[in-house]
Amino acid sequence: MAKLKVTLTRSLIGYPETQRKTVRALGLRKINSCKEFEDAPTIRGQLFKVKHLVKVEEIAE
Repeated sequence: MAKLKVTLTRSLIGYPETQRKTVRALGLRKINSCKEFEDAPTIRGQLFKVKHLVKVEEIAE
């Protein structure tokens, strides 16, 4: 299964609380912080909600 590398690229200032909580749930705290996830529909749904704040890269195993 493929992995996703997610990087927070924009500040959360001025965005709704639901989007802030989604980014926090993904484990991203500061700008340029990265996290790797298994590709799953739940993660894809969270990333779709905050796609304007993050950069997503697919990592082949």
